Amino acid sequence: MTTVMLVHGAWHRPNVWAKLEAELQALGYATRTPALPSSGDQPTAGVHDDAAVLARELASVEGPVVLLAHSYAGIPVTEAAAGAADVVRLIYLAAYMPDKGQSMYTLHGLPDPDDTSGLFPLTDDPRNALYGDLPEAEAEQAVSELADQTVLSFAEKVDAAAWRDIPSTYIVTEEDKAIPVALQEQMAAQATEIRRISSSHSPFLSQPRRLAALIDEIVRSA
Repeated sequence: MTTVMLVHGAWHRPNVWAKLEAELQALGYATRTPALPSSGDQPTAGVHDDAAVLARELASVEGPVVLLAHSYAGIPVTEAAAGAADVVRLIYLAAYMPDKGQSMYTLHGLPDPDDTSGLFPLTDDPRNALYGDLPEAEAEQAVSELADQTVLSFAEKVDAAAWRDIPSTYIVTEEDKAIPVALQEQMAAQATEIRRISSSHSPFLSQPRRLAALIDEIVRSA
């Protein structure tokens, strides 16, 4: 059985995957949803800490793994999957796709911060930035469940780029207001293939069945 490991983005927790997990399991996949320590209540962890957690999780799975990263998670996933023998495909869902020596700051063309301690502030309008195509009540619920995120996780540079050795698919979210579509397209050019979905930043909440079908298609076509 193929396991789809779903890795959440910044400010989020694993519970955001509940809808997509149910759809994937209905299609016959096992799922894993590890928690990244850079997100939570007053976290202090960075990219390398997140990558270490993911590497341990990957080592505990038997059989082939499809590793899907959303948003920030693309950064620790890119590092963690390097050298992981059972990862058969990487899927970047509106995710950062760094090369070795890059960070989120690098990918946005920003200088490294002088101080990497503390928390990175949430956008002023998370409802529209993250959940633009969710009904109001669901969007408000999702916003209420957001957690803290460290500056360190955005500033640390990855030590390896797994997508250079593992086949990858980039899913561009065409109505995204969090990660500019132009930046997504730029990063997607590095992937083995590019797919697109007409959604905001979080299709696992707004279109879980459609996203699950797309993931299934990606896995089967590979």
